[in-house]
Amino acid sequence: MTARPATAMVLAAGLGTRMRPLTDDRPKALVEVGGRALIDHVLDRLVAAGVMRAVVNVHWFADRLESHLAARDDLEIVISDERAELLETGGGLKKARALLGDDPVWVANIDSVWIDRGDALGDLARLWNPQAMDVALLLAQPEGAIGWPGKGDGFVDDDGRFRFRGDAPTAPLAYMGVHITRPQVVDDGPDGPFSLSPIWRRLADEGRLFATVMDGDWMHVGDPEAVKASEARLRG
Repeated sequence: MTARPATAMVLAAGLGTRMRPLTDDRPKALVEVGGRALIDHVLDRLVAAGVMRAVVNVHWFADRLESHLAARDDLEIVISDERAELLETGGGLKKARALLGDDPVWVANIDSVWIDRGDALGDLARLWNPQAMDVALLLAQPEGAIGWPGKGDGFVDDDGRFRFRGDAPTAPLAYMGVHITRPQVVDDGPDGPFSLSPIWRRLADEGRLFATVMDGDWMHVGDPEAVKASEARLRG
């Protein structure tokens, strides 16, 4: 059985523009949902999945986020400083490469909250096989999800391989902001900001991009209305 990654990269450097006015005085990562900061929702999940060390990138209100993270004592937290420039998903991962090492890592956004009816991160860890794949995505069914207006991202074949929606008008599954990856996938990326999306599309064409689907209620917390709706969902 493949060992679960013990290190995670948490992408927390965004400006949170759509979350204003809640981000006028704090980073999006510190917006609270149900009395808990978004970044703590994510870190709680990762710790429960066996993560012992998290690399967190910071930019907007970086000092305030670092101070908040310093209060956690259930895992080691290392800061990847993006104060000088926002680097997007791929650029952020590449900047943090020396901090992450060469073993597979979790990567998580801070805007997903979910009610788990199964073991979503455990299922993703059990799917992970670095001999067969370079990236494994956690997906959700967008129907009934909070805060997700998209048309879906793609499909999962019977063998677990992920296919992007392409020219199809809709797709039944959406990426929900958590994946496991070989960190080497960004090594050939450009200096500065770049997205992981083109890398994933290439890996999908090569049959090296896999995915599993969460059984639960997904909340994509991207704006103040989604905060309110998510809190209502969490209250049941």
